[in-house]
Amino acid sequence: MASKAATAAVDFTRIYSTLGLGKETVAALQAFRKRHADAQRISGTLNAQPTTVDLEHYRSILKNKAIVDEAEKILKDFKPVTYDVSAHVKAIETFEAKAVAKAKETEAQIDVELKDLQATLANIEEARPFEDLTVDEVGKAHPRILEAVETMVKKGKWTVPGYKEKFGDLSLM
Repeated sequence: MASKAATAAVDFTRIYSTLGLGKETVAALQAFRKRHADAQRISGTLNAQPTTVDLEHYRSILKNKAIVDEAEKILKDFKPVTYDVSAHVKAIETFEAKAVAKAKETEAQIDVELKDLQATLANIEEARPFEDLTVDEVGKAHPRILEAVETMVKKGKWTVPGYKEKFGDLSLM
């Protein structure tokens, strides 16, 4: 009973969205939950059905008592078939192991992304305003810019390609 209450209290949609689970993990969990719910529903239906047979009722209705006696003998001799469910249990354990491995992998990815985001946030918080930067500091941070400027100066190009198209010609002449 406690497991049913715990299952009802869990908000699976919130778990799927907050943990950032992959599509296949979420689909597998949803399929498993559906199979579990179906199995519980079928089990409840079968458990609610009566399991005894009133043979005296059939003896009073039927004229052929031999058929009722034969049915009674068959019912007494009946032994339910036992099934080996170890293969199913093994499949469930394999699924569980894969789900745990995928969850750990997702956790590791989230931890790495979280560290990167925290480093980026710290970098943003420590950065100086754009207006306070000098050309030397920008060149030191991105050496490609200095190389591109040096190449343009050597070739005698004093304009930036695409500047006029984007910002227009501001010359007065």
